[in-house]
Amino acid sequence: MKEYSNTKEGSGQRPEKQEIQWVRSRRKTIAIQVKEDGSVVVRMPWRASRRQAEAFLQEKREWVERQQRRMELRRSRQPLLTEEERKRGRALARKIIPQRTAWYAGKMGVTYNRIFLREQKTRWGSCSGQGNLNFNWKLILMPQELMDYVIVHELAHRREMNHSERFWKIVEEVLPDYRERRKRLREEG
Repeated sequence: MKEYSNTKEGSGQRPEKQEIQWVRSRRKTIAIQVKEDGSVVVRMPWRASRRQAEAFLQEKREWVERQQRRMELRRSRQPLLTEEERKRGRALARKIIPQRTAWYAGKMGVTYNRIFLREQKTRWGSCSGQGNLNFNWKLILMPQELMDYVIVHELAHRREMNHSERFWKIVEEVLPDYRERRKRLREEG
């Protein structure tokens, strides 16, 4: 795994390794999160020993390194937008995303409550139990087929609030090529 420095390059100070963040909680299993900046958070139940968590982290080392490379690539691909470009993008998203969502909802025979546009760092969309849909406004910067995949994915949750086989069948009914779109979204997103 990469080691991170808390010291800016060229500051003349000796860099210190950034520690992995260890978080204990009521959870039942050990989980690893690679954050947008590539840092690692290990979440573990109170009953798990630090040695168990370290062994789990070592076992998942290749996965962690892949995720860190992915995050680094994502950061390097993100366009630097001016405030004016952001404003225009958000305005366009407020127009296009609700239109596409309404069209696909009609086609799928589902309803939804409200649409919220946000700027999440790691999510393209989500669906709440109350039927609210959240979309990252930056979907508007993606090719339309990828934006449509996210919209259909979230609308499918209106019928199945999980990622079961039934859920994927709903997505496939609307987008027979969803696997390819999903793969592209992971690569480009």
